[in-house]
Amino acid sequence: MSLRPAWLTFRRYAAATTGMTLTLFALGVYTAATGSGLACEAQWPLCSDQLIPALTINPDFIEWFHRVWAMVTGFLIIGVAGWTWLGSFDRRTRLAATLAVAILPLQITVGAITVTVGGLVPGGYAVSTHAAHLVVALAIFTLLGLATIWGGGRGSPRLFRIATGIAVAGIAVSAVFSRAVPFVTYSPGAQAGFYVTGLAGHLGLVAAVAYATEAARTGYTGVSRSAAKTVRALATGSMVALVGTLLLGRDLVLYTTVWQRLNLAALGVAVALATGAAWILRAADDTGQSTEPIGGD
Repeated sequence: MSLRPAWLTFRRYAAATTGMTLTLFALGVYTAATGSGLACEAQWPLCSDQLIPALTINPDFIEWFHRVWAMVTGFLIIGVAGWTWLGSFDRRTRLAATLAVAILPLQITVGAITVTVGGLVPGGYAVSTHAAHLVVALAIFTLLGLATIWGGGRGSPRLFRIATGIAVAGIAVSAVFSRAVPFVTYSPGAQAGFYVTGLAGHLGLVAAVAYATEAARTGYTGVSRSAAKTVRALATGSMVALVGTLLLGRDLVLYTTVWQRLNLAALGVAVALATGAAWILRAADDTGQSTEPIGGD
């Protein structure tokens, strides 16, 4: 007899863990943007010589809360991998979940180095460690997304359309918060908003590529294999451009006018390619519906 409630499916658990990771991303960005990453007297895992700091909104608390959220999320990620090995999942699902756990210690190590400037590792709060922290976190997030998609069963034209829709919406909304577009001040809150929406768009693109690959191999009703391959190519290109904007969203370069224009161009390419993928999928779906026999014909 299973102790797991009937409503707790793998897809729901993995999706919740992916959502926790997305929130962790935003918390990390907000923590760094407010300078709270340098709080806790540059100690890790203690915070200002305490296990739990004063529970008031201050830099110590923000950094500590970020660490606690990261710890809980880490255990949930381990749970995703464990579920894939205990259940009847295919090799790719197990591989994605296991790789996410395998690189988790690297993310923890880089995070510890980042916040120990003048502590365990002098100079740890640097551009290189910020870049590594961002790239590894994005890899874990992507792997969790793939495990959720692959472990949830076979795709469908509906899920395919939803994925491209999320991609377009996420990238478009992220542009509002982006430092490349002067709509809002690039404050700590705006930075967190940029990454929440941008990563939602990234996850939509990951799902679109996964579903397009499946459709190109086995075919979906109403979606031809050639259309699926085109959507896959466009979504992949959009993903590359979007990752570039995510990297430029942090202080990894001296953000001059040239970098701002490159950032804006990357955003434009990401939106255009994602929109093209959604349009081709919609057109393919309309064509499939229009050629479907009516009644008993």
